[in-house]
Amino acid sequence: VSLQGLMQPESGANGTAIAAFILLGLVEAPGLQPVVFVLFLLAYLVTVGGNLSILAAILVEPKLHTPMYFFLGNLSVLDVGCISVTVPSVLSRLLSHKRAVPYGACLTQLFFFHLFVGVDCFLLTAMAYDRFLAICRPLTYSTRMSETVQRMLVAASWVCAFTNALTHTVAMSVLNFCGPNVINHFYCDLPQLFQLSCSSTQLNELLLFAVGFIMAGTPMALIVISYIHVATAVLRIRSAEGRKKAFSTCGSHLTVVAMFYGSGIFNYMRLGSTKLSDKDKAVGIFNTVINPMLNPIIYSLRNPDVQSALWRMLTGRRLLA
Repeated sequence: VSLQGLMQPESGANGTAIAAFILLGLVEAPGLQPVVFVLFLLAYLVTVGGNLSILAAILVEPKLHTPMYFFLGNLSVLDVGCISVTVPSVLSRLLSHKRAVPYGACLTQLFFFHLFVGVDCFLLTAMAYDRFLAICRPLTYSTRMSETVQRMLVAASWVCAFTNALTHTVAMSVLNFCGPNVINHFYCDLPQLFQLSCSSTQLNELLLFAVGFIMAGTPMALIVISYIHVATAVLRIRSAEGRKKAFSTCGSHLTVVAMFYGSGIFNYMRLGSTKLSDKDKAVGIFNTVINPMLNPIIYSLRNPDVQSALWRMLTGRRLLA
């Protein structure tokens, strides 16, 4: 595809003058591309396999039909969605040796990436609230975290994340792209597209910070408040075994929260930097590949219930075979 062909004006009210963006990908050296392809393919298969295994175990094992595992099952679906937004397109471009991504496809990827990450953000908050109720309000837990409440929390997470993703996508669609169209990254995201716009992105960046503060800041504050209450309640437990058991149910969740928010803050709080470096690609890999891949490992390694359910499911398959 010629660069000249990609710079042809596109019809539309937003005045966008380019038909596609060029994604440079992770590595430019042809010799390293097969290595990247194999690593990304393995990561994708491990992530999809791991998350779907956890989801199947939760569905099959009656012992795991509790609110905590209901949220974990939803988180597994989101992790598959999140990695599927970016990695298959990377693999496709590595196979075809084509770096061009149509303007519409770029915005679509942007929308779905922010949709899945947004739901992830709210689900982690719902899981923290679940731990708070289970440990701090055990007597009223079953009524406060009923099936209706669980479904409402998940539905609200999707509605809020959809609104956020749509807001950013619409705000991006009104920007003009009339000059450079080369993105030094492996997927389309806000910071990279802001740098290529011919229009002022001041309002868009302000929107990102404002909405980000509400969308990420509020859930993060709620998670912190929930765990302060949890820690206070657990420290009141006299037996060391009781304290260990209570903290073990929270350890996996806290690890996932720390990774999710740590990489997210680094990625979106550096909008002022004039040049996107390889650090941004590394954080991108962490956000889109490592996090979804590690989540099932973290939850299954630290959780004997999930381990035994997975083992029974695997041995059951063998017996059926």
